[in-house]
Amino acid sequence: MSARFEELDWSPTPIGEVSLRRRRDPATGLDVFEVKLGDEFLMSTQFTVAEVAVARLALARLDAPAPDAPGLAVAVGGLGLGYTAEAVLADPRVAELVVVDLLEPVIDWHERGLVPVGPTLTADPRCRFVHGDFFAMAAGTGFDPVAPDRVFDAVVVDIDHSPQHLLADGSAGFYGVDGTQQLARHLRSGGVFSLWSNDPPEDGYLAVLSEVLTDVAAEVVSFPNPLQGRPATNTVYLGTKPR
Repeated sequence: MSARFEELDWSPTPIGEVSLRRRRDPATGLDVFEVKLGDEFLMSTQFTVAEVAVARLALARLDAPAPDAPGLAVAVGGLGLGYTAEAVLADPRVAELVVVDLLEPVIDWHERGLVPVGPTLTADPRCRFVHGDFFAMAAGTGFDPVAPDRVFDAVVVDIDHSPQHLLADGSAGFYGVDGTQQLARHLRSGGVFSLWSNDPPEDGYLAVLSEVLTDVAAEVVSFPNPLQGRPATNTVYLGTKPR
């Protein structure tokens, strides 16, 4: 049994100090892992429903590869606690997953087994971590340093709180029409983009996506929040690159 509260790691990063904490929930007796950036709460193993949904909803839009074709290639922006990446790998159609994260300590947590799904991700030969700035890569040669300008079947993003509430100023351009067009270059025809947001659906961002992608939608994902004693909601934005 763990201590009631323990800081497992703390590290400086280009956008602030990141820390990994573990606490024991007195109601369940289970360990809860939490990540903070400075004084800002980022994520918790207590709330993973939407982190899983952002991957599953994207993959559900994709047809199965032809029998003689390679499996699906997926890029995830934002490793975090790993639940989005784990959901991608749970789809047997996926042959390769590239996960990009700006924060090197976060990748290190997974490689050291400090977070619950770290051993699952690092043991899967389909999964590869890339230390890099996802937003700069989206505007440049893409998400795979080994194969510049490659295209993916799906690009799944869980980094900022929402298109309006950013962790750092450098991502602002990603949420405009130009940024969306740059992102679409890294999708194959018929490929899917999905984005997690902590905020309700925003008509302005849906309009931006509709300038570049088709079948644009905002799916509201509900889940119980025992800390507030009521359901909570997140949003998953989806769009498909025209064929």
